[in-house]
Amino acid sequence: MSRRTSRTARVLAPALAATVLLTCAACSDDDTDTSAIGASPLAADSPSASAALTEAGARRALITETDLEDDWTQAADAATWRDSLLIGKVDVADFLTAKADAADCQRLLDGLYSDELLGEPSGASALTGFQEEDSRLLYQVGAYRRAGLDSSLAWLESLPVKCDQFTATDSAGDKRTVQVVETSLPEEGDARQGLRVTVQGTSNGTPATLTLDVAVVRVGADAITVTAGGLDGDEDDSVRDAVRAGTKRLDDVLK
Repeated sequence: MSRRTSRTARVLAPALAATVLLTCAACSDDDTDTSAIGASPLAADSPSASAALTEAGARRALITETDLEDDWTQAADAATWRDSLLIGKVDVADFLTAKADAADCQRLLDGLYSDELLGEPSGASALTGFQEEDSRLLYQVGAYRRAGLDSSLAWLESLPVKCDQFTATDSAGDKRTVQVVETSLPEEGDARQGLRVTVQGTSNGTPATLTLDVAVVRVGADAITVTAGGLDGDEDDSVRDAVRAGTKRLDDVLK
């Protein structure tokens, strides 16, 4: 039976801390000059302006079993997860009038397999994983370049139209039917995108359907990514739990 995938955790050097703005106090009534130094309200209110995500901070921002309902248990091998149902070459013939969309669908499959939907983090990152029977939940936190992160979110938003249904073929010639639909997420973070990806194919010669719920939430120039599911069906509720708890943890770390 197929297992949910993961990528190797990467922890890179943190970005430079944001500059603290200085303010000067007005002169007193007796014309004696006084001055004071303090952080600007903008810096205090914006997590991305108050601190850069560090290696230790990324680890602190990870969720735990207590943040998830049901019977999820933390896995020790989350960095090694791979799911063979996600391996396949997209059939370009499915895209009669928009051949370029095939590349976006291929990027989706490859990103799910490697757990790099947002590309490689530019700064600190950490991951953890949880198991519940035949389902898996992978949770990642990372620092990214803001422009690249916005571009990745726009790309994810386009996939339910570009890749609503397509076919992929594995190295043995077996066909997989892939469907992509948009899902709703809690109003957390600065921006967010949810997807459900369903892959119908065979596993060890037996018909199988892999269902993955995916959530990406941006907080400043940092992001959390949640991918959960398996052969037992969707894990939408658990993904929403992870988004709520994880966004709060990341906010707290950055403040």
